[in-house]
Amino acid sequence: MAKIPPQESPMESMKIRRRREIEDRDQPERGREEAGETSWTVGSQVTLPYLLSGIGMVLAGFELDIIQHWPVFKAMSEIFILAPALVGLKGNLEMTLASRLSTAANTGKLDSAADCWLLVTSNLAVIQLQSTVVGLISAVVAITLGSISGGNIELNRAILLCASSASTAFIASLILSLVMVAVILGSRKVGVNPDNVATPIAASLGDLVTLSLLAAISSTLYQYADITYLAPAVCGLLITVTPVWLLIARRNSSSREVLQTGWQPVLVAMLISSCGGLILDKMITDPRFQGMAVFTPVINGVGGNLVAIQASRISTYLHQSSIPGELPQGMQELCPNVCQIFLRSGPNSNSARVLLFLVVPGHLLFLFTIHVARGGHASITRIFTVFYLIASLLQVFLLLCGAELLVRLAWKLRLDPDNFSIPYLTAFGDLLGISFLAICFYAKLVTEG
Repeated sequence: MAKIPPQESPMESMKIRRRREIEDRDQPERGREEAGETSWTVGSQVTLPYLLSGIGMVLAGFELDIIQHWPVFKAMSEIFILAPALVGLKGNLEMTLASRLSTAANTGKLDSAADCWLLVTSNLAVIQLQSTVVGLISAVVAITLGSISGGNIELNRAILLCASSASTAFIASLILSLVMVAVILGSRKVGVNPDNVATPIAASLGDLVTLSLLAAISSTLYQYADITYLAPAVCGLLITVTPVWLLIARRNSSSREVLQTGWQPVLVAMLISSCGGLILDKMITDPRFQGMAVFTPVINGVGGNLVAIQASRISTYLHQSSIPGELPQGMQELCPNVCQIFLRSGPNSNSARVLLFLVVPGHLLFLFTIHVARGGHASITRIFTVFYLIASLLQVFLLLCGAELLVRLAWKLRLDPDNFSIPYLTAFGDLLGISFLAICFYAKLVTEG
């Protein structure tokens, strides 16, 4: 008697259909794309945006060195705790947006005008909702940490800080998100991989735009602090429009998923960046560390920039070659070793080597720019340069290893790495960057007397 084959469960049937879709989906074209993603291709596409983003971070460092002496920054030192969290929003929000849309572009989800419009508008609504909420919570965290380390803070100053933080986050996210959409759609049209260019451009503008807005808005509100209803009105207006963003965001399935699962990484990343801000607040007001403000956006931004590129590329690779919960061939190890990350052949190892190689030449160029402009009035000695380059190289090395582990873990847990990994990685980049920079200044003091 013939045996009856076992019936497949609905979940197994869905997995089989998904695998067949992956195998059948435009294999010749995708094969050409993967074959073209050599180390030279990645390097040629990444280098220019990376250098431009570094120059933007240098300018942000000059700006931070100037605005730290403004009256509002002297009167409210909590702004220094707040600054890394707000600047880090480009990693929490804009870079995750860039990663999501890059994956959508590379998998053909932006080819239809109607689908593109729905996906873009719903994702922009998510970003505006998250920026408002995270901006307010960042201010509360900064106030709490500031009161723990330096005493109590008055209610009117707390409201002013909340208004400055929320409005800065909202406006900066709107500007940067629109730029991201334009860059991704444009790069796709000219045949450039959006994963290689979108996040560096977000980084190049993010620090400068955010710091400029924070300085301008907080100074304006501080100048007109006698108008007691101004700061509460700003907070109230931003909170009032949040239901509108919620309704728009729920129109698309991917943005609904972000609303459900995308809050934890953003909020935890904000807390991590605020810890780095607490270190910055203590160091930047110490005259022995004069000039630290110039280097902070650079070392933080470069690390977050490079690791965001790698995380976005790995996420796109997983979306193209596997289904959530199952790692593809060659990536079965949940915790790969260093050799597997940097020395294997394949697109992810190629890009990891390229990004690590860019660290030292890039930072040397940025240090030279700072030295020529004499930013921060700090002398860049040979000893400091050696310590700084070692610190920046170690920072990026640890972040690239963390990216490989975190993206694989998210995919194994059926979480979208585009939403889950980049906030954590860029936040740890900020914390490592500020901590390593403080160690560099300590080492400079000890070795040079």
